[in-house]
Amino acid sequence: MPEYIDTYLELEDVEKHNSFIGRKPNMADLPDFESNRDKLPEPVWDGHSDSIEAYYKAWKIAFSNLGKPTEENGFVSPYIDAAFNGDIFLWDSCFMLMFGKYGDSVFKFQGTLDDFYCKQEPDGFIGRQYHEGNGFSKFHRLDPVSTGPEILAWCEWQYYQNYGDKKRLADVYYPLLCYHRWMRNYHRWQDGSYWSSGWGCGMDNQPRTDLEAVPGVEDWQVETFHHGFMSWIDANFQALLSCKELLKMAKELDITDGVDELQKEVEYLTKFINEKMWSEDDKYYYDRRGNGELLKVKSIASYWGLLADGVPEERKADFIAHLENEKEFKRPHRVPTLSADHPDYADDGAYWNGGVWAPTNYMVIRGLSECGREKLAYEIALNHYDNMMKVYHKTGTFFENYAPESANPGNPAKGDFVGWAGIIPITVLIEYVLGIQVHAEKNEIVWHVKNLERHGIKRIPVGRDAYADLICEARSDENEKPNISVKSDKQIKVTVIYGDNKFVIGE
Repeated sequence: MPEYIDTYLELEDVEKHNSFIGRKPNMADLPDFESNRDKLPEPVWDGHSDSIEAYYKAWKIAFSNLGKPTEENGFVSPYIDAAFNGDIFLWDSCFMLMFGKYGDSVFKFQGTLDDFYCKQEPDGFIGRQYHEGNGFSKFHRLDPVSTGPEILAWCEWQYYQNYGDKKRLADVYYPLLCYHRWMRNYHRWQDGSYWSSGWGCGMDNQPRTDLEAVPGVEDWQVETFHHGFMSWIDANFQALLSCKELLKMAKELDITDGVDELQKEVEYLTKFINEKMWSEDDKYYYDRRGNGELLKVKSIASYWGLLADGVPEERKADFIAHLENEKEFKRPHRVPTLSADHPDYADDGAYWNGGVWAPTNYMVIRGLSECGREKLAYEIALNHYDNMMKVYHKTGTFFENYAPESANPGNPAKGDFVGWAGIIPITVLIEYVLGIQVHAEKNEIVWHVKNLERHGIKRIPVGRDAYADLICEARSDENEKPNISVKSDKQIKVTVIYGDNKFVIGE
């Protein structure tokens, strides 16, 4: 490795509070799928054996992609590989944990993030990509593509909702706070807004950079590697989201460190984004050029605003309406990552120029759920799931991304990709198709009952070492009150929503 002069602006909290640095590695044997299949949550859905088969096929592929720390890589925890190129990726890992959270009884998928935290540098930097062989970051920390997207705090909070593990929150709070401070110190413009890049935002080839700002360089290089001197809408909403998730953690942990700075930034970013990055004419959020003009490319990146709760209530209907527009995002397979009315939109997806991706779709549907648009969240989730299953029936596997205009893999797209594609047959099945959403931090399960067939789930985790079985018997009509049985290792509240009605079990 080349030697660099030490230019770190060191944050003392990294050394004082990051317990992952120097931690003794966990060298436990990796579990195999067949021996542990019966320990995983068991979906129940009469008449849909193909969905059950796809669910277990996704887990089988996922378990084939597990790795261990070595002396050479310096990791501290067994991990799930992104199944891409022999590296672990920050945002792939965060989204793989969105299905991994359901397999915690067999393998601690959350430990994958420990291998990022243990690499945190003295100024708070955490890289986007580390080599599994030698553990090196693939980018210098000041490279424009060195890190991002900033979604670690969101991922940890999602886990907290399933497990209510305050010790984990206490372990990760300061590493996450220091990482956000690094982003604030090195990825902002003077006006306080955040920038990213094609690789930094994770959506490599979208036409989002101001190419005229970097003359003499090929377009694809600017799109991939340069910040374009712009404020990036997803980077700003993700910074806002991280601030809010960290504030929730601080409240749970009764911590005051960092709270004032986070609250001030929430206020500032909310104001900046809504004053400077919103087009009243188009009713949409856009990237912003350095000269203040909006770069009017409708990217799915803008919908991080729903998760971040950064969209004022009076704007939500108009903003969300783009997801229902057949000329934009309501295509045969929802939701393309680039609006269909853009000239670069491709029927086969062309990677991020219209491809349908599990991580961005999950971001959209979770954001819709968070802001109370559960009906639309379900419609998009079911469309996504049905199209995935059509491809599964033809190919017997899952893909990195999918075409927006037909039930086909995207072009290009890796197969056997679990990988974040496991979100669809596992997480979307559990949380939207079956409708079961766990909130262990509230000791509650919310069940949106929509299916008429007998359905439910067994052994779903509701905290550490606690599980529940939920079964709804067959019904003849969606407005018929469900006949539900609940068995749990602990007392838990189950809120059942069906049609326009709801009732509570175990209150």
